[in-house]
Amino acid sequence: MRQARKVIFISALCLTATCIVTVQAGSEKSVTAAQVNGTWQRKGGEFKIWALGQQRLQIEFSGVYEYKTPQGPTANTGEGSGIATIEGDTAIFKPEGAEEECRITLKFTGGKLAVTQTSVCGFGNNVTAAGTYKKVSTKKPKFDSD
Repeated sequence: MRQARKVIFISALCLTATCIVTVQAGSEKSVTAAQVNGTWQRKGGEFKIWALGQQRLQIEFSGVYEYKTPQGPTANTGEGSGIATIEGDTAIFKPEGAEEECRITLKFTGGKLAVTQTSVCGFGNNVTAAGTYKKVSTKKPKFDSD
C-alpha cells in the first residue's frame, strides 16, 4: 500500500512538472510581420520597423530631449539604425556605430512596443529609446538609407 502511494505521488509529480514545462515553452508568443511593421511613436521618440524575413528587422530610431534654457527652448537629438534579430515577440537591436555595451530590447505586446535600453547608445544627452510606443502607421516606412 505504501509503495503504491509512492508510485502515484511520483507519477503525479512528474506529470505536474511536464505540464509546467509545456506551458512555459508555449508562453513565448511569436508576432507576425504585420504586427511589427510600421511606424511607432511616443513623446520624444520614433521607431520605423520593417520585417526582412529570417527573423531580421530593419530598424531606424530617432529621439529628442527638449528642455528650456535662458535663451529659450532647445533640444538634444539622437538617431540610430541597423538590423535587429527577433525571436518570439522580442527583438534585440544595436544601432550601427553604437558603443559595444549598447543594447535596445523591443518587446511587441498587446498592440504596443515596450522598449528598454541598456547602456549609452551614442544618442544626444538625455536622449533614450526607452519607453512605450504606439503604432501610428502600418505602411512601409521611408528609411533614411533608402
